[in-house]
Amino acid sequence: MDCYSPVLLPCLRTPLSLDSPCLWRVDVEATVTDTHEKYMQQTDAFAWEMEHDPLLRSTVVAATIYEKSPDWDHLERKVDIMTRVITGFRQKVVVPPLGLATPRWTFDSDFDLSWHLRRLAAPAPKDLDAVLKMARDLGMSAFDKDRPLWEMHLVEDMQDGRAALLLKVHHSLTDGVGGVQVAMLLFDLTADAPLPEEVPPAPAGEHLSNTDVAIEALRMQAGDVVGAIASLPGAVLSSIRSPFSAIRNLADVALSIGKMSIPPIDTKSPVMTQRTLGWRYCTLLVPLSGLKKAAKAADGKLNDAYIAGLLGGLHRYHERHGYDVAQLRINMPVNLRVETDKAGGNRINLLRFPIPANVADPVARMHEVHRLVQAWRDEPANPHVQKLAAVFRGMPEDMMRPMLKHLDFLASNVPGFPIPVFLGGAKLEAIYPFGPTLGTAVNFTLMSYLDECGVGVTIDVGAIPDQEDFVSDIRAGFEEVLALGGEHAPVTVTSPASLG
Repeated sequence: MDCYSPVLLPCLRTPLSLDSPCLWRVDVEATVTDTHEKYMQQTDAFAWEMEHDPLLRSTVVAATIYEKSPDWDHLERKVDIMTRVITGFRQKVVVPPLGLATPRWTFDSDFDLSWHLRRLAAPAPKDLDAVLKMARDLGMSAFDKDRPLWEMHLVEDMQDGRAALLLKVHHSLTDGVGGVQVAMLLFDLTADAPLPEEVPPAPAGEHLSNTDVAIEALRMQAGDVVGAIASLPGAVLSSIRSPFSAIRNLADVALSIGKMSIPPIDTKSPVMTQRTLGWRYCTLLVPLSGLKKAAKAADGKLNDAYIAGLLGGLHRYHERHGYDVAQLRINMPVNLRVETDKAGGNRINLLRFPIPANVADPVARMHEVHRLVQAWRDEPANPHVQKLAAVFRGMPEDMMRPMLKHLDFLASNVPGFPIPVFLGGAKLEAIYPFGPTLGTAVNFTLMSYLDECGVGVTIDVGAIPDQEDFVSDIRAGFEEVLALGGEHAPVTVTSPASLG
């Protein structure tokens, strides 16, 4: 399999964390496999079905910025290879009739790389703001659901000869960590890295009728029933051996499911209440070493410093509007990858919980963030997230949609690349990931590259009409936390340019 070398790949056998001292090793064969089972997970199916409401679309956009335009032929070849290795990028979604199963991943017999991979010139004034407006338009537009759920746009002729590559992908196809694994197949370690001499075979397209899909779904359900019956003797024996433990575990899971299922009836924020179809993308660069030093000073984790910075900025923004907000409701993706998971794909659970927003001391704020996040990670219902999602799918959508729209903000962080990487001879300068709002007022997504963390901010302009003030407050929140670690590089607002 060394036809794909040299390619830098993450340690796929352990969940990735920005706090890990060593994230990387070369391991190509671990990725040469299908990224999906045939049918969507229940969590992905729930998100897919919620998209009947455009406010709840699960579209992710990543904007990568390069010192110059990557060589087009090199890029085209690398993307083609990526789709042959991580084959979910050649699959489209087919919905089984009568709801017999979750949507099915099916190899597109009409797959056309030129439809998914495009190139165009940057619009005037050719700066980052103009490119992010293009990215925002991609994020707000629906996918063609008769094709694989991704697009890639090379934007050339930016100011100073730079270029951007915009990747639009549906969250069911990959999450943040999976997206990094995908990027590993595109990036090189040097500017003059040669193209692979061999190309893997393309997966064959599938031609399935509704009858074919229905029969397969029924067989799958029958297999699930047989498997459940076969597991009953072991479960019964375990309960007989430890009846009190079994009852206690069952009660703990039931209580946890109830806790995670309680729908919020209103937003915690008295300011960020409106929900609209208007978005704006804004970006910041936060020093990674500064966040790590701040976290160490408070005996915490990088994620604690990150969330504490966001909370400090959000509290400032509410004070700007005359409110001392006590709590906000966060939506936080948690990586559930385990040793046996394949590359790519979506392996997250969304934790939704109230979090204090008025803790003035940043050290105490980090401690409270750590305590709450760890408690929600340890909830007994988390291993049963797929079953919980199946229950949610059975509820009326009119009941579920308001629950999602009463969350205040979404925040996630993704480990990126600790060394310089290149694409088609062009050095990567910055990465800005943008997640969907999913009914919240704002989504913050952080991804590291070298010693910088690119923070993509997806703002609902109805909930936050004064975006420049908002981003300025978020920057101040990060600066407050970074000060705990001593001297550090400043937080830079890279878009809007007026605050840069």
